[in-house]
Amino acid sequence: MTTTRVIIMGAAGRDFHNFNVYFRDNENYRVVAFTATQIPDIEGRLYPARLAGRLYPEGIPIYAEEELEQLIGDLKVDQVVFAYSDISYRNIMSKASRVMAAGADFRLMGLKHTMLKSEKPVIAITAVRTGVGKSQATRRVCDILTGKGLKVVVVRHPMPYGDLVKQACQRFAGYDDLDRHSCTIEEREEYEPHIDRGIIVYAGVDYEQILRAAEKEADIILWDGGNNDFSFFYPDLYIALADPHRPGHELDYHPGETNLRLADVIIINKIDTADREGILQVYKNISRINPRARIVEAASPIFVDEGEEISGKKVLVIEDGPTLTHGEMNYGAGIIAAQRYGAAELIDARPYAVDTIKATYEKYPHMGALLPAMGYGEKQVRDLEETIRRTPADLVISATPIDLRRILNIEKPCLRVRYELQEIGSPTLTDILEEMIPAIPPEHI
Repeated sequence: MTTTRVIIMGAAGRDFHNFNVYFRDNENYRVVAFTATQIPDIEGRLYPARLAGRLYPEGIPIYAEEELEQLIGDLKVDQVVFAYSDISYRNIMSKASRVMAAGADFRLMGLKHTMLKSEKPVIAITAVRTGVGKSQATRRVCDILTGKGLKVVVVRHPMPYGDLVKQACQRFAGYDDLDRHSCTIEEREEYEPHIDRGIIVYAGVDYEQILRAAEKEADIILWDGGNNDFSFFYPDLYIALADPHRPGHELDYHPGETNLRLADVIIINKIDTADREGILQVYKNISRINPRARIVEAASPIFVDEGEEISGKKVLVIEDGPTLTHGEMNYGAGIIAAQRYGAAELIDARPYAVDTIKATYEKYPHMGALLPAMGYGEKQVRDLEETIRRTPADLVISATPIDLRRILNIEKPCLRVRYELQEIGSPTLTDILEEMIPAIPPEHI
């Protein structure tokens, strides 16, 4: 039988998962390379032999996506598998055209070959775009379930940017675990709020191993999605979030529409700050695409300790990195707080950005004056710190999910903006989860 030669296009997440569950021990395929994008400093490394399995004793090289056409020719590639998320349909089809013009087939993989089955009930939290409010929704679901006396374990979408072997199966129960695993700012943003609630978080590279470890500790497993990717686990309840600030995106981005179609429950978030036309458009699209879904309306109210300190100040606003970059937002909770509390001026950080932060602005020019909380490695963390130091602001407004002062030396006064999900009207998430809980077999609790 002829072996199909494959490249997997990814961003250090879905790509590794698809390889592990479908290609790793499949003798009908030979994965000759990964390509990487979105995440800095991933290319030029290897997917290690200890994770790649018996068919790959030397591991698998990772290249920059820019080299794709040359790799297809040089490595005699038959098929390219696209395996990352939050990409517009126009952009993904442009990549498909590049692949086909270079002589290879272009492939997307769905649920059958990529989802794992758990022995415990699973609730999946997903979204149509990055920055819709998945983390808030996950925290809200955790609070409801733990309030019912259930042991919840969160499994977070992968963010393995360091030593992949060491990151194969990670367990986070305290801040010391974050330090021990040298977590990036992005990882801390996702893990710390759960840890603060006493929730154990698993993440890493090998999600079969992760799932089996999580099952030993959980009554219910909560899949906490990343970007707008779909779940790695077959869920008993599928929740997707939609954003009326970006109406229409729920039908224009991969694989966000997949989540919209799969969802049992769709949360339309941020309705407190969205305009009516955007909300109505999202409703219309849901009714056309997935009329069976139950809809929960929700707000994301902001909370600022000592918010009166913002009045009359020149402020530097720091927002969640991925929400601004591939999430394509140009404002967030920090901007809302600055406006609400009467900031005199929003200081543009771009003229003061250094090295990797400057490069981020060049790659994502739509962000404008906002400073993204980028920190995929120690160098980028220090560049972020230096950019903040150079920016001539009276006050820093930090609207990331963590206290950046724990990992950055911020010399200026700094206020945190917090935001949580609040349902409006009915049904609420409590209503929906209370219907689900009695259906869980006693042996799973």
